[in-house]
Amino acid sequence: MNRRISTLLVAMAPIVVFGVLLALVTVPYVSLGPGPTFNTLGEVDGKEVVDIEGTDVHPTTGHLNMTTVSQRDNLTLGQALTLWMSGREQLVPRDLVYPPDKSKDEIDEANTQEFKRSEDSAEYAALGYLKYAPAVTVETVNTDGASAGKLEEGDAIDAVDGVPVTSLDQFQGIMEKTKPGQEITIDFRRKNAPPGVTTIKLGSNPEKPHGFLGIGVVEAPWAPFTIDFNLANIGGPSAGLVFSLAVIDKLTTGDLSGDKFVAGTGTINVDGKVGSIGGITHKILAAREAGATVFLVPAENCEEAKSAHEDGMDLVKVDNLGQAVDALKTISAGGEAPHC
Repeated sequence: MNRRISTLLVAMAPIVVFGVLLALVTVPYVSLGPGPTFNTLGEVDGKEVVDIEGTDVHPTTGHLNMTTVSQRDNLTLGQALTLWMSGREQLVPRDLVYPPDKSKDEIDEANTQEFKRSEDSAEYAALGYLKYAPAVTVETVNTDGASAGKLEEGDAIDAVDGVPVTSLDQFQGIMEKTKPGQEITIDFRRKNAPPGVTTIKLGSNPEKPHGFLGIGVVEAPWAPFTIDFNLANIGGPSAGLVFSLAVIDKLTTGDLSGDKFVAGTGTINVDGKVGSIGGITHKILAAREAGATVFLVPAENCEEAKSAHEDGMDLVKVDNLGQAVDALKTISAGGEAPHC
């Protein structure tokens, strides 16, 4: 009996060791898979995902879903094997997602900033499509800069010391002729508010001889109303295209998506150019499971998108915002849009 027990224990030892390895040993891999999708025409936590205030907004009833990729880090060997065998997840070396020269917090912060920039680009691209005129627009205000409490994000700068400002180059040329400590007068337009005038004492930069307002500006289409995007804990720039479409849908009559459940992805720049993204096969799977039948694919991602092999999903190829709008209108009318 003792010999049998000893033999059994010896035989079980590798199994026990392997079980401990599965449960306790972590692997240097991150799992990527389909993440949550959000209808940009709907609400999240009681707030409209795309909230427009200060102008007429048309009711929307369709689906324009942005898609995401989920990430799982600090996986045990057992978790990694389980996720890999599911066929839904992709294991990639952790260094590709979290470069070793940066902390996880730094990477998460960079992703958050990318998402914020994508929101701004989505707004500008949509307003440009809707033919709003460009203006020199304040994008950021340094909390300890000369303009703190004077100018706000979203303000359009119309004149400096009575000289009309019509372009970013002209504005920069004016500022390069100023000196630190000099007081200048700024005429500006503010969203959902009357135009204003403010006097600002310029700050300095040790690397430049001219005065500084302590703001970041861009030349972009400007509207007198506010557009806010209410999605938290989402990183990266890939929601830009769908955000732009949601803005256009809310500011124009009719539903862009018609009776179709539309999802998509893609970065967007101020001019409406749609750029490629990562993880598109995971996003297509997430969209299908949410109920989508049409998926907007950046042109550069088309070949990869076709490898998803999701039956019943119409993969629509888009190069720019105007093409995406036209494609949705064509599909809504029963026509054929460009496909991957």
